[in-house]
Amino acid sequence: MAYLNALDGKAIMIEICDVIVENKAYLSEIDGLIGDGDHGINMAKGFALCKSDLEKLNDVNLGQAFQVLANILMGSIGGSMGPIYGSVFVAMGLEADGKERITQQDFAEILSEGLIGLQDISDAKVGDKCIMDTLVPAVEAMQKSVREEFSFEGSLSNMEAAAKAGAESTKDLVSKIGRSSRLGERSVGVLDAGAVSCSLILSQLAQSTISRLQS
Repeated sequence: MAYLNALDGKAIMIEICDVIVENKAYLSEIDGLIGDGDHGINMAKGFALCKSDLEKLNDVNLGQAFQVLANILMGSIGGSMGPIYGSVFVAMGLEADGKERITQQDFAEILSEGLIGLQDISDAKVGDKCIMDTLVPAVEAMQKSVREEFSFEGSLSNMEAAAKAGAESTKDLVSKIGRSSRLGERSVGVLDAGAVSCSLILSQLAQSTISRLQS
């Protein structure tokens, strides 16, 4: 049975950090169309700090890597996304904690706990033009794939595809929450920056995990 060695968590998280930093300008450009325009700046700041901290540590497992990121996002970046993402990664870190070999069932539960963590602090839902439009379908795709006995790699690929499709779907939605909700119908035609950053994170999480699966 395929599994992920939890001690690959450090390398996986560093690759996620790199993707967010690389997309700093893109995320801020999207955000600037209907928001404050600082999403990329804030996210890149937090993820760069996370990478810097992780590089100083040895033997970091996946749960610990999520916790390092969560602590930084909740304490070091501005805007609403710090608490939003922080709550996701705190919950994911707690669920992953103590697991040495992470199976696809474990992975599905880790993602599910991340969603629950966000739902505990937010009433946002799919269709609101936000991070939920990416996270919910990604979690559901992972859960469904596990139930239908896809391989671990297949489940991760399905999760990634759902995350990307979810983020893309926000282009046709009217914003229901946050500053952009004031624009009403004028928010249609633009991607939601939070949904896009979530897609980047989940896509890289999937790819980085697939490349390190063992059996």
